[in-house]
Amino acid sequence: MSIDWRRARGLSLIEQIIFIVVISIGVVGLLASFNRAVQDSADPMVTRQTLAVAESLLEEILQQPFTWCDPDDPNAASAMGFGDCTAGMAQSGVTPVPGGESRNGGPGAVFDHVADYGGYGQGAASDAIGGQVMDGYATLVTITQAGADFGLANDAVLRVTVRVTRGPESLDVTGYRFRYAPRY
Repeated sequence: MSIDWRRARGLSLIEQIIFIVVISIGVVGLLASFNRAVQDSADPMVTRQTLAVAESLLEEILQQPFTWCDPDDPNAASAMGFGDCTAGMAQSGVTPVPGGESRNGGPGAVFDHVADYGGYGQGAASDAIGGQVMDGYATLVTITQAGADFGLANDAVLRVTVRVTRGPESLDVTGYRFRYAPRY
């Protein structure tokens, strides 16, 4: 079978334009879906950052002592109940005592007990010395007694929940701290 080159014709202008239009529509559709995928790929990063902020603050809190007395109390290491603490130095439930302590306070004025963090919140995530590290992330710490959940005295266990919020999304991370009195 031979080709008669005199009768063979190339693509007409109309066929070329239709081909270009069809290919263009396909490329635009492909780029639109790729663009959407790239936009959505930032969401896991935000979730990871939110989780990192929550976990680091929770870890900081859970590493604090959980004794009957505030660690500044001279009887903190040996107290077997709130009554063994010096007046005004007992941790009453989950209320931070004594006052005047803060997360970023100076020497002798920093949080030194798990319960000190109850109600603590900040508008921008910061490290333990007050340096702002994550703008746009707000944190709130809630501490409740949870011993009954484990069949213990209610004040023997604290449930620590750290909520981190960024825009309309929030993430809660929860941990438990058991009292190992008289030691930390």
